[in-house]
Amino acid sequence: MDAAWGMKTIIPLLIGGLLLLTQPRAEPDAMAPTAHSNPIPPAAHPGKNARPGNLPRGGTAHTGQGRQGRTSQNQSQTNPLSYAAASRRTVHEMHNHDWWRQHFRIIVFAVAGFYYWDGGYWYPAWGYDPGYSYYPYDGPIYGYNNLPPDQVVANVQTALQEQGYYHGEVDGLLGPLTRAAIADYQRDQGLYITSAIDEPTLAALGMT
Repeated sequence: MDAAWGMKTIIPLLIGGLLLLTQPRAEPDAMAPTAHSNPIPPAAHPGKNARPGNLPRGGTAHTGQGRQGRTSQNQSQTNPLSYAAASRRTVHEMHNHDWWRQHFRIIVFAVAGFYYWDGGYWYPAWGYDPGYSYYPYDGPIYGYNNLPPDQVVANVQTALQEQGYYHGEVDGLLGPLTRAAIADYQRDQGLYITSAIDEPTLAALGMT
């Protein structure tokens, strides 16, 4: 009687053990991050907090749709325009904020107002902000090292001041005194006189 009761107890246990052994083991999810894994950060939202690697430092930058091919300061610098060609591209007309953002991708705020980037040069964006209706110089300013236009001008003023050409204030404005000093320097260096900041002048000053 006891032997029969013992067999009835053991047999179900054996069957249950065999069923557990024959069931397939669940594999861990290979895609699930572990405690020591580094999950991939979410992609940046296009157009939100955008700061391209070539975006100029300083000032307030705005990025818009822009014209095709006019999206990178560094790309423009690989084959910069001549000063004469850049001058022909200057937009002298007044346009509102939306027009500028539709036509040029990089627009920054500098000491005198807003400037747009095109073909390796900075230009005043007339009308971008009605509060800034005066620019001391209405023409191209050659850019380098991702600097905003007022910093480029200030660096040139400092260099010309050290060499005795410029005797005014280092204010980042390309006004009459600065342009006269640039012209004198260009004349003494045998450069084409543009009275403006162009690539040959920056090269002669050791900035590019």
